[in-house]
Formats: sequence, structure tokens, C-alpha cells
Amino acid sequence: MERKVLPHNHSSNEEHILENLPTIDDCRMVADIFKQISDGTRLRILWFLCHCEECVSNIAAAMEMSDPAVSHHLRTLKNTGLIVSRRDGKEIYYKLADTQVADYVHRICEEIFHITCPLE
Repeated sequence: MERKVLPHNHSSNEEHILENLPTIDDCRMVADIFKQISDGTRLRILWFLCHCEECVSNIAAAMEMSDPAVSHHLRTLKNTGLIVSRRDGKEIYYKLADTQVADYVHRICEEIFHITCPLE
């Protein structure tokens, strides 16, 4: 990898910072996750799925939304890896993914919004 040199030296640790600069792909992945939770409806659905596994119809009823609208939000959350699904017959059930990123998002939501997990 080519060593980067900045035009102006304002700090003694610039070289160390440049060596550890995240890639654009890493930043895009994080930005995609923030995009998902920046939508209030998706954030609400995500928080709900942090605490239970549910089908689209039950999620829609809880959110007071239509099944197609909820399905749209679920698809985008699933595409970023924050939730997972499983099929049982004709029903598809959704829940929070068992990943470090999904767990961090769950904990951040609870800390920032002072929303206490009902299962803890």
C-alpha cells in the first residue's frame, strides 16, 4: 500500500491515523446501517424484533401498518444484516440477527433513548 502524505503537517500522529483510516467500503457499510436506523419506522420495527420473533402480520398489527409496508421495511433491514428470517410453513418469522453489529445497535438504542429491554 502506498504511503499517504498530507500537504500540511498539523499533528504528530497523522501518519498513525492515516495507517488506520477505514476503507471507503467499511464506511459505506456503517453508513448503510445508520441509514436503516435513521428511519423512525424501521427503528421501531427493529426494537420490536430485538425482543421477539414475529411474522409480518403481527409486526404490521403492532406497528399499525399494512403488511406490504412492513415487508418493505423488513426487506431493507434484512439486506443490511440487522435482522434474519426463517420460514415455518407459509409463515416467515423475523428477529434481530445474532451478530455483534445488531447487538450494538440494540444496546445503543436502549442507551440513547432510555428504552429498557423488557426481557432483562
